[in-house]
Amino acid sequence: MSDSKLLINFKHSLNDYSLEQLKYISEEGVWSIGQMYDHLIIVAHEYLDNMETCAALNEGQSLQKTQFGEDLFRNGGFPPIKIRLPDELNSPPNNSDSKEDLISRMDLLIQRYSQWESKVDFINPKNKVEHGGFGWLNAREWYSLVGMHFRHHLRQKAELEKKML
Repeated sequence: MSDSKLLINFKHSLNDYSLEQLKYISEEGVWSIGQMYDHLIIVAHEYLDNMETCAALNEGQSLQKTQFGEDLFRNGGFPPIKIRLPDELNSPPNNSDSKEDLISRMDLLIQRYSQWESKVDFINPKNKVEHGGFGWLNAREWYSLVGMHFRHHLRQKAELEKKML
């Protein structure tokens, strides 16, 4: 499945949940489905912001990815493990959006993602922006990271759906 279709499928899945299900938190420290969507949307926009920064740079450089970043892109995605960020980067996502808000936010993300699909491969691959854990990524890598991140959360989505009201 293409990454664009993956994002569209995530959006369509929102129609399967009631507002109560979207906001339901099964236990302390576990996100609701709505929080997972908020996280995915915010992070995807951050990745696309960095991709756009790469597009605007005038000078490339030769800095590289970290070993984790190299492994991530060589494997085409995140390892099948839960990843917890340091506490200062791990504030709980928003749990107050309505289903309509999340659908609208997904629509905007899908539109922005689609607008770059035919342009991203024309951005100089030496134009890079640093990711805190993966090292220096070019526009194509930032763009690909959106789909990788959504795929990484498919398992979490399934787990949350099993625990849902």
